[in-house]
Amino acid sequence: MASFKEIVTKAIIGKGKKYFKNNYSIGVTDNPTTVLGCWVINHKFKGYKSGEKIGVDGSYDVNIWYSYDNDSKTTVVNKKVDYNDIFNVRVRENADLTGDTDIIVRTLKQPTCSKVNIEEDGSISFDIEKELGVEIVGETKMKISIEEDEEPWDEIDDDITEEELQNIDATVTADYIE
Repeated sequence: MASFKEIVTKAIIGKGKKYFKNNYSIGVTDNPTTVLGCWVINHKFKGYKSGEKIGVDGSYDVNIWYSYDNDSKTTVVNKKVDYNDIFNVRVRENADLTGDTDIIVRTLKQPTCSKVNIEEDGSISFDIEKELGVEIVGETKMKISIEEDEEPWDEIDDDITEEELQNIDATVTADYIE
């Protein structure tokens, strides 16, 4: 008859992803003529518990390369963008967020600039898209079936016959060192 035991282990008890598209604006000293490029670098982030929700604090740097003075000169303007995003991650049944949990945050889509416009006031507006995934690792219990009976041992047969063993005994001499 089988009995059951409970095993306590760490496992993913909640998982979710979220897509973000945010619009930002940056003021520039020159009157831009054309935006030549926009790139995002130095993306850093960290997840934490916030009650029943998961928060992610992060930042990245946006660099916008533009021309001015009728496309005769260029420069790059930088802006550090800080963000705080809250996730409502569904936890698996019977999971508990009040215990010791680890929050793992992954970038499923790196922040990228999807649209850049020169506004009438001379500022530059831009859209940043990103997608973050969050996993909550915590303690969980598993029930497993235990069989009390030990499986029988398999008998291992040598592939050498009795005749071969007699041949080996007959050819081995006790004074082999000399």
